[in-house]
Amino acid sequence: MKPLNTTLSALVLALATVGAAHAAKDDLDIARLNNSLDQLSRDPSLGNYAQSEQARARDAIARLSQARSRDRAHALYVAERRVDLAKATAQLQDAQLKINQLDREHDQIQLDGSRREADAARRELERQRLQYQLAQEEAARLQEEGAAATAQAQQAQAQAEQARKLAAAQSKVANAARKEADLATQAAKAMRSQMQSGDGSDTPPPPKKGQGKK
Repeated sequence: MKPLNTTLSALVLALATVGAAHAAKDDLDIARLNNSLDQLSRDPSLGNYAQSEQARARDAIARLSQARSRDRAHALYVAERRVDLAKATAQLQDAQLKINQLDREHDQIQLDGSRREADAARRELERQRLQYQLAQEEAARLQEEGAAATAQAQQAQAQAEQARKLAAAQSKVANAARKEADLATQAAKAMRSQMQSGDGSDTPPPPKKGQGKK
C-alpha cells in the first residue's frame, strides 16, 4: 500500500504544480495585458481616445481571468485583440484629429493668403485710381494752359495788327510832314535867291504847294 500512496501523492503534487504553473501563466498574461492597457490610458496623447475600445478590452481581460482552462486560449486571443484594437483606434483618432487640425491650418493659411491677395489687389486698384485722377487733373491743367495760351496768342496777334495799322498811319503822317518840310525848304531857298539877286524877274517862281522832289 505504501508504494501506491506514494504514487498518488506524486501525481497530486504534479497536478498541483501544473495547475500552479497555469495559474502563474494566467497571472502573467493578465498582468501583461492590463499593463499594456494602463500605458495606453496614461498616455498624454492617446489616453483620451478610444474610450469604448479600452472599456471592451478591460472587459475581455476580466473574462480571461475568469475563463476555464478549456476556454482560456480563446479568451486570451480575444483579450489581446481587444487591447490591440484599443491602441490602434486611439492612434487612428489621434491621427484624424491631427489631420483635421492640419486641414484647418491649411484652410486658414489659404484664407490668409486670399486676404493678403485681396488687400494687395485693393491697394493696386487704389494706386491706379489715384494715377488716373492725377492724369485727369494734369490733362485739365494742360487744357486750361492751352486755352490761356491760345487767348494770349490771339490777343498778341490783335495787338500786333493794331500796332501795324498805327505804324502805317504814322508812316503816312511822317511822309506828309516830310513833303511839307521839303516844300518849305524849297520855298525858303527860292526866297533867299530872290532876295540875294534883288531882281525877281529872272527868278523862277516857287513851286506850287504839294509838288516836291520825286
